[in-house]
Amino acid sequence: MRVAILGCGYVGLELARQLVSDGHDVWGVRRSDAGLDAVSDTGAEAVRADVTDAESLAAVPDVDHLVFAASSGGRGADAARTIYVDGLRTAIDHFAGRRSSPERLVYTSSTGVYGNHDGAFVDESTPLDPTTDKTRVLAEAERIAREYAGAQGIEGTVARFAGLYGPDRYRLERYLNGPVTEGYLNMVHRDDAAGAIKYLLETDRARDETVLVVDDEPVSKHEFADWLADECGVPRPEKRTNEERLAADDLSEVVRRRILTSKRCSNEYLCTLGYEFSYPTYRAGYRAAIDAYRATHS
Repeated sequence: MRVAILGCGYVGLELARQLVSDGHDVWGVRRSDAGLDAVSDTGAEAVRADVTDAESLAAVPDVDHLVFAASSGGRGADAARTIYVDGLRTAIDHFAGRRSSPERLVYTSSTGVYGNHDGAFVDESTPLDPTTDKTRVLAEAERIAREYAGAQGIEGTVARFAGLYGPDRYRLERYLNGPVTEGYLNMVHRDDAAGAIKYLLETDRARDETVLVVDDEPVSKHEFADWLADECGVPRPEKRTNEERLAADDLSEVVRRRILTSKRCSNEYLCTLGYEFSYPTYRAGYRAAIDAYRATHS
């Protein structure tokens, strides 16, 4: 299997490692020289190209599958549109126009497209209701990945990621120090985010479908913070209601909407497809971070 990972960053590097270890040919694409060595360290071929520049994509060889995991760098809706809408469409047009075009595209999206469901469970059949300009861009990109790519002869899969965590993204201080607001955490370890994509490619499942990539146990922020504090051997943090947090006058509109956006994400479909998690819940996924914290603060 020949795979190009467009945007070979946090998840992409782990996906490259996993695919290469299974004997697949992988090309990891970054838009600048920074990070190309990290791609090479996975055993994949490093390629400098930009998804918004069709000419630069000529450096990527013909492949069986594309994974679009590019990032807008945490910036606003305009930057997100440039990458996730314009860049995705540019990449689809470029690769679809080749004599030997890819069979399949996997686009990595976010559970932010669901909007607020007052803590109720959501799954792949739940209508989208994005509440910010950026999540509306992500929802538009999902349509491009499924509908536009399909019209160009490339079957599209949307892998809708919950909150990513893992090496360099454990955020212990945020929950140990507090204050912690209300709502639910929907999480997936980086290794399982990559592992789920690898599984879908290797088993040829979920073509022209959307798959929620989230672990087994959504958890309230208060419950998670208390568990984490107990495991780290520190006092439980201060808690706040959403009303108390919203009373602050220094919050942006985006942060206010995020506080009021609550849902629990189901991974039933991914499990039905046969994927087995390396870190089924946060209890397993945070163990390395907890052990390191206790060793440092003993």
